[in-house]
Amino acid sequence: MNREFPASAPVSEWHEFLRLHPGITGLDAFVVDVNGNTLGKRVPTADAAKIFTDGVQFSACALIADCRGLGHNVQGFGGSDGDPDGTALPVPTSLCLAPWTQAPVAQVLCSMRDVEAQRPFWFDPRVILADVVAQCRDAGIRPVVACELEFYLVDPRRAADGGIALAAAAPNAGPPRRAANLSMDEIELNSGFLNEVERSAAAQGIPVCGAVAEYGVGQFEVNLRHVSDPQAAADHAVLLKRLVKGVARSMGMQATFMAKPFAQQPGSGLHVHVSLVDENGVNRFGTDGGEELLRHAIAGMQALMFDSIGICAPNFNSHRRYLASFVPTTRDWGHNNRSVAFRVPAASGPARRIEHRVAGADASPHLVLAVILAAVLHGIVRKLPATAPAEGRANAERGAEFPRDLFAALERTRTSRVLGDFLPPKFLELFAELKRRECAALMQDILSVEYDFYL
Repeated sequence: MNREFPASAPVSEWHEFLRLHPGITGLDAFVVDVNGNTLGKRVPTADAAKIFTDGVQFSACALIADCRGLGHNVQGFGGSDGDPDGTALPVPTSLCLAPWTQAPVAQVLCSMRDVEAQRPFWFDPRVILADVVAQCRDAGIRPVVACELEFYLVDPRRAADGGIALAAAAPNAGPPRRAANLSMDEIELNSGFLNEVERSAAAQGIPVCGAVAEYGVGQFEVNLRHVSDPQAAADHAVLLKRLVKGVARSMGMQATFMAKPFAQQPGSGLHVHVSLVDENGVNRFGTDGGEELLRHAIAGMQALMFDSIGICAPNFNSHRRYLASFVPTTRDWGHNNRSVAFRVPAASGPARRIEHRVAGADASPHLVLAVILAAVLHGIVRKLPATAPAEGRANAERGAEFPRDLFAALERTRTSRVLGDFLPPKFLELFAELKRRECAALMQDILSVEYDFYL
């Protein structure tokens, strides 16, 4: 049930921006694909006004490309249909500077439309999330969400075997050699990078609210503020990933949001905090009856956890993350407990919330939020009962129903009847097909470790 998106940004928005920033040399216009990547074009300033009046055209199947931006003719899109263009139109108020670029460049987030009908494509991840949010609001459920993203800083120079190594923390310093969880020294050592992330985020209106050194050597987490618009929250997460990568590149490093870039180090997650508010903006989890409502929401997350792994862990590398500690593989929930899938932090009143800890940092923020909010809606509408909260460390073994690998996860997501009540079943089919074909393309090459095993 695709709903109409707001009108595109008017050309006056571009003219006013250019008046304030006359030195701009180009405009990056991009859409967000099903991997959470930004794909589009850089247009010279002289041609940028046309984007706001007519849009910019490029392949419509960019929305359903693989992680490299390549199409796989999934369900006939981008191949059998002749690979038609779509029209990318600017999203209002998304125009901003890209402070990390070598030349002064602006950027604008776009919504891809059908060239003839000028309607959003049904497989656009922003459309998928918007539809789920609309279902929530039709049921009187107003979610407030925030994302946390973990990543590693690595050396952009690859080893002879294609492997990666950690980046030097600062000029005249070697790469980090030990874990420094919550280390203020590590934050200070990397303050040049983190300060630039914060400065660029402020310039782009991305509500960054803190950074910490994480468990992994050379790993960080950047937090985003809670917002009452889940679409905006997902956009913030995508734009933050683009920003972090851009700032790292400008400083001679590379930021990776791979779920498991190092075999012996913790993986990187996308943690999502969820609360519900009433029509006055009061957190319903923190008022009378809030505990029951919170448990219904958790029960929905429990019910859809295994059905959603194909979305939360969509790549070959994603499933390596579930081999580590503090990465949930069971449906457990608990209070102030990081070993569970659904954590209720030690907060009360307005800060009462659920932290969904299942997804990897490589997943699409829009699709992850879509399945999480579908689960919340499912649990509340059907008044599902949650299990008893876990005490102490949750079971580290995989739950019996936890998908054994990527293909099992995609199949479970594709065939989920409950998930299909909230997301279009044809989209679940398309996504599973895309990710199966992406994995098949990966397996066409010999992995270097295969020589160690079989040479």
